Amino acid sequence: MSLTVSGFVAQQILGWDDGEESNVYITDTGSVSIGSHFKFTGQATIAPGYTAGYVLKIEAIQNDSLLVDQNNDNGIANSASAVVGNNGSSSALSVESSYWFIKSDTLGRLSLGKQSSAVDNQALLPDGSGTLVVANYIQYENNAFFLRNGNGSLSGIRFGGIADCLPLNGGGGTSADCDGYPNNNIRYDTPVFAGFSGSASWGEDDVWGVSLRYAGEFSGFKLAAAIAYNESSDENGPGALAIAPGGADFNAAAVQIGAYLEHVPTGLFVYGAYGTEYDNDNFAPGEPEGDNFYIKAGLRTRFSALGHTIFYGEYGENSDKMSTDNFLAGITDSNLRQYGVGVVQEVDAAAMSVWLAWRHYESEVTCDGAGTCDDLVGGLGVVAGNNDFEDFDVIKAGALINF
Repeated sequence: MSLTVSGFVAQQILGWDDGEESNVYITDTGSVSIGSHFKFTGQATIAPGYTAGYVLKIEAIQNDSLLVDQNNDNGIANSASAVVGNNGSSSALSVESSYWFIKSDTLGRLSLGKQSSAVDNQALLPDGSGTLVVANYIQYENNAFFLRNGNGSLSGIRFGGIADCLPLNGGGGTSADCDGYPNNNIRYDTPVFAGFSGSASWGEDDVWGVSLRYAGEFSGFKLAAAIAYNESSDENGPGALAIAPGGADFNAAAVQIGAYLEHVPTGLFVYGAYGTEYDNDNFAPGEPEGDNFYIKAGLRTRFSALGHTIFYGEYGENSDKMSTDNFLAGITDSNLRQYGVGVVQEVDAAAMSVWLAWRHYESEVTCDGAGTCDDLVGGLGVVAGNNDFEDFDVIKAGALINF
């Protein structure tokens, strides 16, 4: 049995300004597959072309960027992965994945245990620009921050509460990645055929998904793409929204699509993603089925022997992706827009990336539903009708080192 130890460590300086208050924190880059971790991978040959093995992945998060806000510079807890995956634990160490697998070179791989589903991160992973960690559509740096009202007070609505996913049952902050937490499942991955591969998984009570991927190069272009569909009827999902309003059953679904195209000779690239959600059983009658899109374009170039330098610009939007809790409190429409620019320097000899990035967020909600918005925000200024919140700016400077 061979054993491989791998992982990465990523930390950053996070400066923010919500229009009334500003500060600088030191955080991890987020948890749930994108934060500091170490992984043990073992495998042994059963027969020629057949192997069996295991993966044990431990996240080592000290200050998850998903959980900091205006009042918590050290985060609501150490790690979102620990809170969600380990039943409310706030430990700095959490089991992100733990599963065994059997693999055939011709038949594919079957795995069982706590792992990413066939859908997790599928729209993200085609991004081959080298900027995936620092720039993507998930609200990694501002998920838990509160929207600030125009009168300067903090509302009770967090950014993650208007970039939510119905299949995650209130998991928050995930935009298109609507099966974004590793869970206990059985998963099958096909071999690669002419650049195509597929996956399917089922687990929990009940969560299932399928995905299809392509990666290839032709005429000087590099292309990668993925499409995924997932469905969940797990009423005890990451958001723990266990009691359905009106006694309705919970059943929600989502589609996510991501694609990356790079002209290799020049280094010009473009990446885009889209996601939409479906409320199959009318869990909360009248709740909108939201969607989102994200686009990023830039240049991979090489100024020195250190490695590639990557410049990029980005834009994204979440429409009507409020959480069910916010909808039931009276929010009927929501919109969150983000745009930014950044630069990433790869250091090949150290398996390292260093970045500097700026992002700007704009948001508004409409409160005219059956709920009472003052109950939602403690009477801190969200009113019936349209509410435009203060803009939110973030500057990030950090590094990631692989091992």
